[in-house]
Amino acid sequence: MLKILKTSIKYLKDLTQLCAISGKEDEVRNYLKNAYTKLGLEVKYDELGSIVALKKSDLKNAPKVLVISHMDEVGFVVKQILKNGFILVNTIGGLTLSRLPSSRLILKTRNNKTFYGTISALAPHLGTKDTLKSSDLYLDFGFTSDKEAIKKGVCPNDMIVEEGRFIKLSSNRFMAKAFDNRYGCALGLDLLDALKDEKLPFDLYVGATVQEEVGCRGAITLSHMVRPDICIVLDCSPANDQSGSKNDNGRLGDGVLLRYLDRGTVANRPLLRLQQDTLDELKLPSQFFTSPGRTDASEVQMSHDGILVLSHCVVARNIHSPSSIIDGRDYESARLSLVAIMKKIDAKKIEELRKETVYGRD
Repeated sequence: MLKILKTSIKYLKDLTQLCAISGKEDEVRNYLKNAYTKLGLEVKYDELGSIVALKKSDLKNAPKVLVISHMDEVGFVVKQILKNGFILVNTIGGLTLSRLPSSRLILKTRNNKTFYGTISALAPHLGTKDTLKSSDLYLDFGFTSDKEAIKKGVCPNDMIVEEGRFIKLSSNRFMAKAFDNRYGCALGLDLLDALKDEKLPFDLYVGATVQEEVGCRGAITLSHMVRPDICIVLDCSPANDQSGSKNDNGRLGDGVLLRYLDRGTVANRPLLRLQQDTLDELKLPSQFFTSPGRTDASEVQMSHDGILVLSHCVVARNIHSPSSIIDGRDYESARLSLVAIMKKIDAKKIEELRKETVYGRD
């Protein structure tokens, strides 16, 4: 019976409670840096702030395998402090504005001060708008004036995220903010833990990108820096299983996604087949999945002359909210199958995958 590891739960709890919107990923980057360093790995950065750990092969001229997730989450930055102390914001990433009034918030200043607040909401009998714009959001952190807020260190461009503590809902279900994509950051650490004593026939790069939620920007720079032969992208996709039908697209608890089509990527068929075969061999659940969104894979695949890319994802309910929910069995399926895929890869396998991608199957 599948059961998520205690170490995986710790990684997920630690990482989801960090604050890191696009362009301000320092808290997650520092956490990963410390974890990579403890494993004795070389740590590298691109010029946007993406981070990667290198587990070097003993083989000369070994191929490169890159495993990435993204560090950033959706949120806000301070736009203006009003005279009465309320704050106006710019949104960062995709947010459903109509659900935001009354949400609890965390504001982090550039000097690392933390303030808690909410988004102002009118009582129903006073009238509310059916649709909201970001300019309709008035954020309340208890400041009585702009002077008070400024004196306490608040200024434009400070980071704000929704508060969403990590909660175990049942034996298998967990709720928190930012499972998109601290799932991937945690799984990358689990992969390094699993392979720490293995001698690999490839140089393994495991890391995390910046600014995915605003255009997959870190994926572009990091893939150019590493120049991998294969890249596996770990991301958390939206569940759409409210009806309870087996035909729902993205069902919590039904395993790893065989993500064959999305807005930015047509899946690499040989790698998708490798993923599916591995899951079947391990008797782990999987489900075909399409998405109107995209992942870092969309940019990595177009780097240089083209890179072989696979998305290795699970779903969460309510992504881009403080109450996203994942299933620990999905996570464990993703962990076990990712480790198994790594053990199938070597220079010969990469060449087979490359030839099949270019020429098709004989």
